Amino acid sequence: KVMVANITYEDAEKLSDKIGDLDYVNLVQFDDSRKHYNDFSALYSVTFMYDENDDRCLESLDKLKNELAAYDIFVYTELGDQESEALAEEMKVIIVCVAVIVLAVLLFTSTSYAEVPVLIITFLSSAALASGTNFLLGTISFVSDSVAIVLQLALSVDYAVIFSNRYKDEHKTMDARSADIIALSKAIPEISASSLTTIGGLIAMGFMQYGIGPDLAVVLIKAIILSLLAVFLLMPGLIMLFADLMDKTTHKNFVPKIPFVGKFAYATRFIIPPLFLVLIIGACILSNNCPYVYGFSQLTPPIQSERDKIKEMINTTFDDTNLVALIFPSGDYNKEEELIKQLEKREEVDSITGLANTEAKDGVILTKKLNAREFAELMDLDKTAADALYAAYAINDENYAKLVTGINDYKVAFVDMLLFLHDEVEEGYVELEDEDQEELDNAYESINVALNQLQGTDYSRILVMLNLPQESEETFAFIDELHTIVKNYYGEEANVLVAGESTSQYDLKLAFARDNQVVNIISALAVLVVLLFTFMSAGMPVLLILVIEGCIWINFSFPTVMNDKLFFLGYLIVSSIQMGANIDYAIVVSSRYQEVKKKMSQRDAIIDTMNFAFPTIVTSGTMLAMAGILIGQLTSNPCISGIGVSLGRGTIISIITVLFVLPQILLLGD
Repeated sequence: KVMVANITYEDAEKLSDKIGDLDYVNLVQFDDSRKHYNDFSALYSVTFMYDENDDRCLESLDKLKNELAAYDIFVYTELGDQESEALAEEMKVIIVCVAVIVLAVLLFTSTSYAEVPVLIITFLSSAALASGTNFLLGTISFVSDSVAIVLQLALSVDYAVIFSNRYKDEHKTMDARSADIIALSKAIPEISASSLTTIGGLIAMGFMQYGIGPDLAVVLIKAIILSLLAVFLLMPGLIMLFADLMDKTTHKNFVPKIPFVGKFAYATRFIIPPLFLVLIIGACILSNNCPYVYGFSQLTPPIQSERDKIKEMINTTFDDTNLVALIFPSGDYNKEEELIKQLEKREEVDSITGLANTEAKDGVILTKKLNAREFAELMDLDKTAADALYAAYAINDENYAKLVTGINDYKVAFVDMLLFLHDEVEEGYVELEDEDQEELDNAYESINVALNQLQGTDYSRILVMLNLPQESEETFAFIDELHTIVKNYYGEEANVLVAGESTSQYDLKLAFARDNQVVNIISALAVLVVLLFTFMSAGMPVLLILVIEGCIWINFSFPTVMNDKLFFLGYLIVSSIQMGANIDYAIVVSSRYQEVKKKMSQRDAIIDTMNFAFPTIVTSGTMLAMAGILIGQLTSNPCISGIGVSLGRGTIISIITVLFVLPQILLLGD
């Protein structure tokens, strides 16, 4: 789409002809409707000569921009990798910001300055391995490639923190080497359980019908496994290398003790759990009414790329379009004509383009059937030559009866006869005068454009411009009706397709209903299995899953309350990650409480537990929350922005719940 601002309609018409005459331009669409001219601005829809994956398309785009350099132009196109390139640039900024936050958090939560490079080297090694091994997957989505390193950092850095904390505890009573060995042996089960819950949540995404789910799941699961290997195989050696320096750079612990949280939990153990139960029941109802959308037309990201600004400018200046393509078996022009006439009567339809209503030479419709005399007059051919041509066509079509009964009444669609004439000339069976040859070439060239757009070997299509928004219940209902209308002409068994942005969004809506159930069930079951083996208890896993599931419901009740539309993928991905990653915080609290309650009273046990768990929760939780918030606020991609916002908000909700609700639930359920 090329928008030219500050131009009169007369000049815009001349410019349309100029663009159409360029040798690399196949087709230019422009008229005096509001779709193409409004407020002294013109909008041209330009089709190039080459396939969209052909590099010559991008070369043609550059040539066109140079050709129109003297005008005030704005160009919007899907050609090339503009979206992925813009996202890659945005992620560079996000990664730098996350890196600064991670460094600050590690410095704050560490008790030795030399501990920080050990953690950073461990993570950077696993991140490099994860990024470098993506080629083994063949191809991955640019979305997965962009967000993987940030999510890997946020999801897996606590593995290294857990090991480091274990080492420091053991090092209080033994030398560095022995402490390293014992710490690793104790950390492996704990870290493995933590990682398996995360992997369990990610596995659920692998069962989604929408391809980005399995793609992102594989990339992140590989990243988590490589993070584990880095902690188990690389970090022990790094600790030995930095052991002396870690001892020399020990500093005061900046993370405060939080005995008041444990005391509050004990005092409110009979009050908070019932209130939380009421809260999550309400949140469950609200989250089920979350205003999901399945396309980007109703979403506004926090920042706009230059490409998005141009798109918005075009949509603001000109009437927005919603185009769908009806695809059906080819070969019957009469049915196609009747179908077009029926659809043109519908108020939902603005305009239709098809072979059966496209004008050719002198206003004749491409599919209109002509006899030899009519064709000769239209193409300025000799009547005898036209009769011979029709006879040849009848033989080629194995319609021998026409040769016997007479060729005068034999009628053939104009487009078919024109193509046949062109082929006969090309093969040397027919010779034309220079003037007639030029006219044939011009007619063939213009008609061939329409044929390439509207007719294939086995299927034809008509382009239907709808008077409906891209995404609405009315639009989706009409898409279903279009299938029914077309099948009334071509039969129930006919392969009929309706393609377009609205159809894509409708398909995603239908897939979401299934994916939603699958993701929730599989993530919960996968985490449940891990927790069963971790706690050797049936009650504790159900309790922890209910707590985190409640956090997920609370998270996705916010869009309902704020009437803030959410791209559906945000829910599927974030609910998986939140279930798998945030339950780690609950595991840390529950494991510690189970361990220390055998040695002391409930009150003292919960105070000790919260003091112990707080550094791990604040380290991992802050990183994941800030990573999500930054992704949500610093990207122009509505899908990724929604994932980031939901992930950041969900992690904060989980942290608050684990600190101020889970302890009371553990005490009450003891």
